[in-house]
Amino acid sequence: MTIERRLAHAGFTLTRDYPVPVDRVWAAFAEEDQKRAWFGAGDAFEPGEWAFDFRVGGRDVAEGAFHDGPVSRYVATYTDIVEQVRIVTTYDMWLDGVHMSTSVASLEFEAIDEGTRFTHVEHGVFFDRFDADAPQREAGSRGLLEILGRHLA
Repeated sequence: MTIERRLAHAGFTLTRDYPVPVDRVWAAFAEEDQKRAWFGAGDAFEPGEWAFDFRVGGRDVAEGAFHDGPVSRYVATYTDIVEQVRIVTTYDMWLDGVHMSTSVASLEFEAIDEGTRFTHVEHGVFFDRFDADAPQREAGSRGLLEILGRHLA
């Protein structure tokens, strides 16, 4: 069987206002116990390998199996961190051991009167058979921001 080689590109911006101070939202990303509580957690997910190294050049790994479904693997490298202002990462995703995408994501934290404005901007490149999955990345990221909101509440 020959694999058709192709790429798909997808970019999106998601903005959420959370009714808590910037330091609280920042901690949800910068502190391991906080991040583990909401990122890759949930009843539909059986967690696997986990690594957390929050510093420029550090790597995060989050792997797990969806019940009755595939194993997802996320490996990110922090390329820029400005305390309580921004986080920039490059990250790769695998599904059942097959490399599906590489992305660049920026996360911005802004104090507003009501709490924190959080902005996630991402550009992803999706490989071969995963080219149709590009729109699902935005939906998945939107879902993570909803989980984050419940964690912060």
